[in-house]
Amino acid sequence: MVMTPLIVIRPVLKCFFPILVIAVMGLLNACTPQIVDLGPPQRDAQLLRAHLSTADGLALPYRSWMPSESPRAIIIALHGFNDYSNFFDDPAQFFAANGIASYAYDQRGFGAAPFRGRWFMTDSYIADAKAFTKLIAQRHSGVPIYVLGESMGGAVTMSLVTEVETPWIEGVILSAPAVWGRDAMPFYQTSALWLGAHTFPSTRLTGRGLKVTPSNNIEMLRAMGRDPLVIKGARIDAIYGLVDLMDRALNSAYTFDKKALILYGARDDIVKGGPTRMMFDRLPRTPTQPRRIAIYKGGYHMLLRDLAAQKIWNDILHWIDTPDVPLPSGADKDARKRLSVE
Repeated sequence: MVMTPLIVIRPVLKCFFPILVIAVMGLLNACTPQIVDLGPPQRDAQLLRAHLSTADGLALPYRSWMPSESPRAIIIALHGFNDYSNFFDDPAQFFAANGIASYAYDQRGFGAAPFRGRWFMTDSYIADAKAFTKLIAQRHSGVPIYVLGESMGGAVTMSLVTEVETPWIEGVILSAPAVWGRDAMPFYQTSALWLGAHTFPSTRLTGRGLKVTPSNNIEMLRAMGRDPLVIKGARIDAIYGLVDLMDRALNSAYTFDKKALILYGARDDIVKGGPTRMMFDRLPRTPTQPRRIAIYKGGYHMLLRDLAAQKIWNDILHWIDTPDVPLPSGADKDARKRLSVE
């Protein structure tokens, strides 16, 4: 079974004392996280037939799912850590059958994008999301654009809409957003991560043997395990960079005021309830735009691919059409209160 988004962080955080011993020895040859930085942009990003050509010269593959007629809305989906654009294939086919087009691209370092397995400066992920969403909005002038971010993709989405002016984005959908930032970690976890990233940054961790369940859709998880474009394991400096992004996302909650649907599974044991509650507590109490939170009692981290995923797809479709009306599933009823006691 594949070790899915965020799972590989746990070995770093559980093994503080062994890391400390190795780190002390490693101080003689101290390293730093090897974060990729290609330098300042050289030109404007371009949307080509099969990839986004970024401002710093990378080719990020994307795929699209079109309805039979002109779309009435567009969903741009951002995948999670170690995953890639294929994660949205089943939901996208459902939305296409209901008149909504979807796009998803491989974020840098993932899928078929360059520098596989490496982490870039966090600003690069936000810049790519800004460029891609804006170019899609220009391609489909007048059609409302929604950005859906799963896990790490949710963290990118939160940072994008709070740090950048994005008037072309109608609203966002966050599915189990990755907000396990350092504010939600005890000191020994942050210390272990820092030591690991600064002493043996290229070491790869797989998370094998950890008792976590990312989804109840076992066949889907097995297919991910066979998929060569899904990364199995992660470098410690990539995990360190991911936590930097999650810091940004968690802090962005204070000013997160975009029209939004936020989805979370009560059985999520990857992004736990504690960090998620912290994010909810930081959200503006009186948002100026519609915001709906849905907690799925039987849902796991990979909500959009769980066995009951079509219930979530229906809720998303309903919210896009009628954001002020309660969701068909009822998952938004007393959602925050229910999360506090799960």
